[in-house]
Amino acid sequence: MTIVIFLGSLLGAMALGVPIAFSLLAAGVALMWHMDMFDAQILAQNVIEGANSFPLLAVPFFMLAGEIMNAGGLSRRIVHFAMTLVGHVRGGLGYVGIMAAVIMAALSGSAVADAAALAALLLPMMHRAGYDKARSAGLLASASIIAPIIPPSIGFVVFGVAANVSISKLFMAGIAPGLMLGAALWLTWWWLVRKEKIQPAPRASRAEVLVAFKDATLALVLPVIVVVGLKFGVFTPTEAAVVAAVYALFISTVVYRELKLSQLFGLFQAAAQTSAVIMFLVAAAMVSAWMLTVTNLTTELVTLLQPLIERPILLMFVIMIVTMLVGTAMDMTPTILILTPVLMPVVKAAGIDPVYFGVLFMINNAIGLITPPVGTVLSTVAGVGKISMDEVTRGVWPFMLAQFALMFLFVLFPALVTVPARWLYG
Repeated sequence: MTIVIFLGSLLGAMALGVPIAFSLLAAGVALMWHMDMFDAQILAQNVIEGANSFPLLAVPFFMLAGEIMNAGGLSRRIVHFAMTLVGHVRGGLGYVGIMAAVIMAALSGSAVADAAALAALLLPMMHRAGYDKARSAGLLASASIIAPIIPPSIGFVVFGVAANVSISKLFMAGIAPGLMLGAALWLTWWWLVRKEKIQPAPRASRAEVLVAFKDATLALVLPVIVVVGLKFGVFTPTEAAVVAAVYALFISTVVYRELKLSQLFGLFQAAAQTSAVIMFLVAAAMVSAWMLTVTNLTTELVTLLQPLIERPILLMFVIMIVTMLVGTAMDMTPTILILTPVLMPVVKAAGIDPVYFGVLFMINNAIGLITPPVGTVLSTVAGVGKISMDEVTRGVWPFMLAQFALMFLFVLFPALVTVPARWLYG
C-alpha cells in the first residue's frame, strides 16, 4: 500500500502538470498523512537538510565553469584544435564533434551546456559541408551526454550525495567508460559515413596543428588539473569545482580576453538559475527519501527482489531497463533523486559495488537526455541548431542504440568499469 500511495501521489501530481520538485514534496506529504505523522516542522527540516550539503556546492561552480567556458572562447579553441587533427578525413567534422565533446566534458560536466556549444559551433559547418543535418544533430546530441560521465560531472555530485558514495571515486570511475562511449560513437559514425562522398576539408599542416594546439593548451590543461588534483588528494570535488570556475574565468578574461566584465552578471545569473533548480530538486527529494526510510519501503523492495539479489547481473539488467523506461519521461536529476534512495539498498544487498552501479546508473540517465519524448539535450540541439525535434530524434537513434549496447556490455562484463576505476582511484 505504501508504494501505491508514493507512486500514485508522485505520478498524479506530475500528470496534473505540477513541477517535479513540488510533486516530490506532495509524495512525501502523502506518505506522512498515510502514516498519520504529518508535521510541518519535519517537512521544513528535511527540505533544509536536503540542500545543506557541502558537496552540493560543486553544482553551482561547475555550472559557472561551463557558462564561462562557452562564452570565453575555450570551447571554440577546442573545436578548432580537433578540426586540425581529423577534419581532413571522410566524415571529419563528425569526428571533430566527438573529440571536442570528450574534451569539453572534462571542462563543464553539463550535457546541456556542451550540446549548446557544439550545436552552435559545428552544426552550421556540417550543414554547409553537405552532411545530413538530422544525422549530424543526432551525433552532436549523443556526444554531448558524455559530459555527465567524464569528470567533473554534476550528475555524479548529485548521485554521490543522494547515495552517500564517494564523489571522488565516482569521478575517477567515470573516465574509462566516458572514453568508451566516445569510441562507440566514433565507430558508429564511421559505419554511417563510410560510403558518403562529402568533400573533406584540406589537411592541416603540421605548423597549423601546432598553432591550434598552442592556442588551445590553456583550455586543455583544465581537465588535467582537475583529474590530477582529485587523484592525489590535492582538493575535494567541491574545491575542484571552484578551481575550474576560477581558472576558466581567469583564462577567459585575462589571457584570451574574449569575456568582458559586462558579461559576467549574465553568466552568473544563468549559472545561479540552473543551480537553484537542481538544489531545490535535491531538497524536495530529501523529504521523500526520509519517508521511504521511515515506512520501510526499501526493506520491502529488497524482500520483493530477493530472487534477483542472488543473481546480480540479472538484477542489474532489470534495474537498467527500469531506469531506461523512467528516463524516457523524466529528466536526469529527478530520476537520480527519485530512484537512488529506492535502489541503493537493493544494490548493497546484492553485493554490487556502489561506485560501479553509480557509473552505469549515470550512463543510463545520461542516455535518457537524448531519449524521446522528453530528451532535454535533443531540445537544446533542436533549438540552437534551428532544426525540428523530429529530425533530431530521427538522427539520434543509431548513436543512442550504440550507447545502450555499450551500457549493457558493462552489465555483462563489470571489469570493463571496475578494473580501470580501481587503478585510477587506487
